[in-house]
Amino acid sequence: MNIKLSKVSKICGSIEVPADKSITHRAVILSSLADGVSAIKNYLPSEDCLRTIEICKQLGADIKIDGNNLYIKGYGLKLQKPNSVLYAGNSGTTARLISGILAGQHFKSEIAGDESLSKRDMKRIIEPLSQMGAVFESAKGFLPLSIEGKSPLKAIKYDSDKASAQVKSAVLFAGLYADGITEYREPIKSRDHSERALKSFGADIKIDGNCASINPIEKLNPQNIEICGDLSSAAFFIAASVLIENSELTIKNVGINPSRDGFLRILKTMGADIEFDNIRESSGEPVCDIKARHSKLHSANIDADIVPSMIDEIPIFALLCAKAEGISKISGAKELRAKESDRIKSIVGQFKKLGIEIEESEDGFEICGKPDGKFNSCEVESFFDHRIAMALSIAALAGADDMIIKDAHCVAISFPNFYGVLKEICL
Repeated sequence: MNIKLSKVSKICGSIEVPADKSITHRAVILSSLADGVSAIKNYLPSEDCLRTIEICKQLGADIKIDGNNLYIKGYGLKLQKPNSVLYAGNSGTTARLISGILAGQHFKSEIAGDESLSKRDMKRIIEPLSQMGAVFESAKGFLPLSIEGKSPLKAIKYDSDKASAQVKSAVLFAGLYADGITEYREPIKSRDHSERALKSFGADIKIDGNCASINPIEKLNPQNIEICGDLSSAAFFIAASVLIENSELTIKNVGINPSRDGFLRILKTMGADIEFDNIRESSGEPVCDIKARHSKLHSANIDADIVPSMIDEIPIFALLCAKAEGISKISGAKELRAKESDRIKSIVGQFKKLGIEIEESEDGFEICGKPDGKFNSCEVESFFDHRIAMALSIAALAGADDMIIKDAHCVAISFPNFYGVLKEICL
């Protein structure tokens, strides 16, 4: 599905964005491993999360969907052997996190994905999980992936050369099945949703700076969980409010986990008018209401120290840089090349179509901002990447007479009603 969008005069109102995708994945997986019934309120029914739900059903969990809620009767830590291939669709989170669980089982299983996911490197999880004793078969480290589990696994101390919440989560989940303390250390702390969730389910997990360690246990305890709104989804509406004149928007119930709030911190330093109200905690995660208004921005530089805390927001952050005064530079973001698309290449190629001055580097790009610049009317590619499609959509609203976004339906990967919400707030 292609969609045609054009410049709007302002956006205003109050909205809620879909539930956090990262937290939904982890809540479903750990509930499926728990000994009893867990209730998950306000889960995200996106394509990616539905893949996790279906795989957990194949592995023995009894999952009932009731409106916006899930009720999951866990099968326990020792799962049921699936009768068919486990299909992760486009979800790298599903494939990598489930691999950590399958590594500790007594059976052989296979994970497959769609064409896009099958081009994404899985060697990053194969290496540590193989060290723990699981046996993998794959075509050069890509899906489909055959996993022969082992229990107990060997406890390891793993030093990662890059910050990755998915790899960290896979190793920590596998640590539930190890013969001792499993330790994972990373150079910069990545998002910590798995650590928070494991602790709430009763896992013996300890955090010391950039190091997480976990002890094996006999069972996980069921939980009642309320999932907050996804900051990565909220970022597109925050950006729209900041970029479009006369705009003011309130986004309620947004998660502001400090391990992934880099987008908000950097945007504030650029001069964005953003307020945080009703700050509170929900199911172990910090939450607030965010109010964003039109603002004049100046340039910013981000590097490897902050990239892990805003990796999913970089496509929309790049658009903000294109409208900021001065030259902005993004570096230390090579991880973007291994997402649903090569996001560095995708951003640079499509932004050039819009008339944005942007130059590509191996691990990022440099953008010459033009606060009063107007974007070209053109047809752009989403590359079936939800975050690219949403970033280009905001670009259209912020300064293009007409823009056609190809394959815009891919937004359903994380935000099924994205265009419906936009329609509600655009004037």
